Amino acid sequence: MARELTEVGVVGLGTMGAGIAEVLARAGLSVTAVDVTDDAVRRGRAHAEQSTGKAVARGKLDAAGRDEILSRIRFTTAMADLADAELVVEAIPERMELKARVLAELDRICPPDTILATNTSSLSVTELSVTTGRPGKVVGMHFFNPAPVMKLVEVVRTVVTEQSVVDDVEALARRLGKVGVTIGDKAGFVANALLFGYLNHAVSMYEDRYASREDIDAAMRLGCGLPMGPLALLDLIGIDTAHEVLVTMYQQSRNRLHAPSPVIKQMTTAGLLGRKTGRGFYSYAGRGSAEIVPDAQTPPATGAGEGARPVCSVGVVGSGTTATGIVEAAARAGYDVTSVARTVDAVEGVQQALTTSLDEQVVRGRIGQAERDAALARVTGSARLDDLADADLVVEAVADDRDGTQALFAALGGIAKPGAVLATTSGGPVIGCATASGRPGDVVGLHFPDAAPAMALVEVVSTIATAPDVAATAHAVCAQLGMHAVSCPDRAGLIVDALLFPYLNDAVRMLEARYATADDIDAAMTLGCGYPTGPFQQLDAVGLDVALAVQRELYAESGEPGLAPAPLLEHLVTAGHLGRKAGRGFRDHPNR
Repeated sequence: MARELTEVGVVGLGTMGAGIAEVLARAGLSVTAVDVTDDAVRRGRAHAEQSTGKAVARGKLDAAGRDEILSRIRFTTAMADLADAELVVEAIPERMELKARVLAELDRICPPDTILATNTSSLSVTELSVTTGRPGKVVGMHFFNPAPVMKLVEVVRTVVTEQSVVDDVEALARRLGKVGVTIGDKAGFVANALLFGYLNHAVSMYEDRYASREDIDAAMRLGCGLPMGPLALLDLIGIDTAHEVLVTMYQQSRNRLHAPSPVIKQMTTAGLLGRKTGRGFYSYAGRGSAEIVPDAQTPPATGAGEGARPVCSVGVVGSGTTATGIVEAAARAGYDVTSVARTVDAVEGVQQALTTSLDEQVVRGRIGQAERDAALARVTGSARLDDLADADLVVEAVADDRDGTQALFAALGGIAKPGAVLATTSGGPVIGCATASGRPGDVVGLHFPDAAPAMALVEVVSTIATAPDVAATAHAVCAQLGMHAVSCPDRAGLIVDALLFPYLNDAVRMLEARYATADDIDAAMTLGCGYPTGPFQQLDAVGLDVALAVQRELYAESGEPGLAPAPLLEHLVTAGHLGRKAGRGFRDHPNR
């Protein structure tokens, strides 16, 4: 049976340590909070006072409750004041020699049954434990920032951690109102092992000039619903912290995808550490500020139609959800639209789906009846490709195989008038469609990522042959449709899939290694990193077969061993476990 702890300590009163002390005090524990200097203690006290003050201002805590919480925390510079603690959490900077020194001193000061917990986010808990005379009493207790808000605690056990210690810490996590995920001692644990691989990949993409920092961040916010883009998140975390975590992960895993991108080391050396120094991937209004200010890298503001070809009429080929969505968006934006499907029944299906969608918008009060009627009047249905001859822009949105799509572009190249822009929504190489059309300069990609809600994001894909005014036209039309467009080259995965699916693949590898359960991994990413869904929830929604196909393309193009599809993913797809659409993936879905 787990102990009910009453007397605890925290060493290190930076943002994390002060937050942990507050969390412990909120749960009714008596807390001794220690740092090395009076100034550091004052800053820690101020942080706790500011944090609880904000809770009062937001109505989540009354003044009496705030005073009671703060009264439970005793601030001191004397480590000896921890002599009666039943558990001590160290939250000092992420350096092995510093943490080892503190744990060794705690081992000398505290009673033999005191649990020593480290808040390390990446260092080996095992290595830290053996610097003490009680390795069985040492455990990882990794909180997430800000500690009073984030619900996840990773409980990290080593091969020698006593079960009673794990039980006590798990019980404490529940008492704190946290979700505890108990795992083994592996570099990065769960959340950081998945998060920092993704962040490092995004930095490499930026460093290679694959896409701008703004487009990378917008793609992941709008394309995946993430609270922040990867480069802005790195600025928040701290570039130096990211470098330390990645170095530790690479030293343990020897996975080249964890080797810090060179620009991360360069920025760390130059002191460009993110928000805390006022400059990182972005420039900020001041040290610690969240306000981004323009700098030399900020793209100049340009008119939406600058350099674009005129577009008054749009043709859309296809009858699926994407095609219908484009037809509706174009019609509502004022374009005359010709909707072409293979059969008369399919044409009628698009019209019915369009009418149903517009009617729902009226019911919800998003558009008026007159706008609904005007949009429907702008749409003409047809089963003949020849009816696209006068369109200024033709968008292919057919769920088809690659050969079929290229054959369609071969036909469109001869049908569309000179100067018309041809666009494909396929996520595959656009250059194949461009070459098949016989007019490659007129062809561009308009990719709507599967994870993007309601066509919020469009990846505008330029091939080596795409004319500049064609790409400009695509951006202008997207702006007219109210969609956020980002630019990327014709590469496997573009931006969103190239960053999303390796992260999902890493999660499958983690499950395959039996390091953590699917539920724990999902909890780590939603509760620890603020992701809208966990990786296995997302895989089941997108489709395991889709994930496997994208991962195979990424691996084939790069040859990077770390991008090889996880064997478990391949086995599940072979067995027909495709996710929600098949009723079974990583979880059962009886109501597929």
